[in-house]
Amino acid sequence: MGERELRELLQERHPDLAGLELKAVDGGWDNQMWRLGADLAVRLPRSERAPALLEREYRLVPELASRLPLPVPVPVRLSGPSERFPRTWLVTTWVHGTPADVEPVADPAAGVALASFLRALHVEGPAGHPANDGRGAPLAAMSAHLEEALGRLPQVDGERARTVWKDALAAPDHEGPGVWLHGDLHPANVVVEAGGLAGVVDFGDLFVGDPAVDLAAAWILLPDGAAEACLDAYGADEPVVRRARGRALAKTVALLEIGIAGEQGRVGGKPTWMPAAEAALARILA
Repeated sequence: MGERELRELLQERHPDLAGLELKAVDGGWDNQMWRLGADLAVRLPRSERAPALLEREYRLVPELASRLPLPVPVPVRLSGPSERFPRTWLVTTWVHGTPADVEPVADPAAGVALASFLRALHVEGPAGHPANDGRGAPLAAMSAHLEEALGRLPQVDGERARTVWKDALAAPDHEGPGVWLHGDLHPANVVVEAGGLAGVVDFGDLFVGDPAVDLAAAWILLPDGAAEACLDAYGADEPVVRRARGRALAKTVALLEIGIAGEQGRVGGKPTWMPAAEAALARILA
């Protein structure tokens, strides 16, 4: 959708917002995103699964956001399908800062900030809430893809990676109830100001599960030497640290593949993800 079409859609559904400045933003795979004025954003689905994810964000994120210590995009208007646009779409608050795949987190204190954010987010979720078969899959279910990737990625020290992975697989499983998880913490989903962690975005994968899924971000997002401080401040025990490191490895390999695709000019690739993935890989295998 172009700027003129979006402005007409806003005029139809939210005329009080239609006069605000619009600026296209590089978004993810599921949604086209526009900045709306100084403090809002519009997210327009471009995948089949996106409308349901936006509806879930609208239901769940405002309550979670009220207790989080970092800014997150809070849904403020949900609009259903119409003749002008056939899918549900969302207006949220805008989180100020630069994506961490463009400006990496550099402040060592960001480890404590991330731990504080995750402790606030990781409260027990409802028992009946569905898990995420992709982001939250058991580590063993990821082994085949990881091994295949290690066989064709010369950037990865296969021997050291397999040692990390075997240790994660051997760690005890998560016990007790699942907790609310962001589910997709990587450099493009957090923003930075003055080197520090300034906000977390894209809660489309919000689900309930093992805290190790999010704690993997200690290696993926933070500067060298900050992961241990983050995990200590969070209060992570040895099993969850081992599982989190394995999940960080699997996630980083995926980021690396997307970065390589971007450098090669392939559709869906993100060249800015390459340096972030390489830095994270070095931390994980250190």
